[in-house]
Amino acid sequence: MDDSIKQTLIEIVGEQNFTDSLIDLVSYSYDSSDHDHRPAAAVWPTTSKQVSEILTLANAHRFCITPRGAGTGLAGAAVPAGGGLILDLCRMNKIRDIQIVDRRVAVEPGVEYADLERALNPYGFFFPPDPASGKVCTLGGNVATNAGGLKGAKYGVTKDYVMALEVVLPDGRIMRTGSNCMKSVSGYDLTRLFVGSEGTLGVATEITLKISPKPKAFKTGLALFPSLKDAGQSVADIMHSGVIPSVLEVLDDNSIRVLREHADMDLPDVMAIILVETDGYTEVEVSFQMDKIIDIFKKNRAMDIQAADSSEEAEELWKARKSVGSVAGQLRANNISEDVTVPISKVPDLLTGVSDIVRQYGLPFVVFGHAGDGNLHPKIMYDPSDPKEVVGAKKAADEIFALTCSLGGTLTGEHGIGLAKAPYMTMEHDPVALDVMRSLKKLFDPNNILNPGKMNLDE
Repeated sequence: MDDSIKQTLIEIVGEQNFTDSLIDLVSYSYDSSDHDHRPAAAVWPTTSKQVSEILTLANAHRFCITPRGAGTGLAGAAVPAGGGLILDLCRMNKIRDIQIVDRRVAVEPGVEYADLERALNPYGFFFPPDPASGKVCTLGGNVATNAGGLKGAKYGVTKDYVMALEVVLPDGRIMRTGSNCMKSVSGYDLTRLFVGSEGTLGVATEITLKISPKPKAFKTGLALFPSLKDAGQSVADIMHSGVIPSVLEVLDDNSIRVLREHADMDLPDVMAIILVETDGYTEVEVSFQMDKIIDIFKKNRAMDIQAADSSEEAEELWKARKSVGSVAGQLRANNISEDVTVPISKVPDLLTGVSDIVRQYGLPFVVFGHAGDGNLHPKIMYDPSDPKEVVGAKKAADEIFALTCSLGGTLTGEHGIGLAKAPYMTMEHDPVALDVMRSLKKLFDPNNILNPGKMNLDE
């Protein structure tokens, strides 16, 4: 990086908030994906004004900027593909306002999801999206990738809760979008445009979020199935029954086998396990919901059905689902972990189709995920030193994306596009839609300084 630019950056953020040391830059060269690009420097701004001055400088001198939170993303969205400057927002970590009566909070982008949950807990409220990385991920990252998690079937994803944003545009201008009202149809919905944009259009420096009262009662159940088709049909039937569970998760036979053999879990030899949770405000309410779900399990040939009678028993039932990703990842040095999503009616087809695809390449794999909103996580393990396994994993991923799109699905339900799925954007989106996306990118960021290389927007 040019010495004069370096000096200006130090003047903006302070010497303690600038780094170009090799060890720091190596740590910023990757996120939780397998992509790797090293930046030239990194800064930690602490105010919107500093972010504005940094983007103004970058736009004038044509160096690129990659906004970053905790680096927990799985698609390479926070990897600096163009080098340049990492804009680490983790030190902008204040909860600015909590308005319980209005059911909203205002936070800076570096606030961790878990910290917001702790701040809301005394009021009996929560922020529902619940990403798997919730203990460490930042809300700015959640907004950038439109993150979701286990509770998506009932509570949705981040975009369903973002009411307003303060955004710094690539030319340094600061803009506010949305409102503090529960309902607003004034003008274009610019807030939604920025949610899920992966830092390609602007940098969010304040986020206003809708929050919800915490449910008071919960029921957890588990069902075992002789086939993936029966399990998938149960999911479709539940989601069309009028009962919306807070969590509806599936584990395929490979997931079960991996947990049994490599985590010493006492799991039965079945083709699929479904885990379900209902929540509400009375025991009567959640018990009624669970009874309806159990009837659906029975109709779809469930071999065994268990219901937890205590929080301890519920936690034991969830142990397998919470462990499967990390345990499976130990089978090979590398893995491809996807989050393809289909309409709920197509979950049976996706479950069986993914298994058929990966088996032909002889690679270890598992399929699990948030079946209640059609979001599954095929995880394919491979040895990067084995050319045959590398090629097989890539071909399997290609076919899974093709299958997903043929079922009317989407490349990603919660992880984002980033670098990992950018080549597949043409598979899901028609040429006109992609042209409009690229036109918007050029309108907001004509010099392409913000997070270049992501989402197939640079052409």
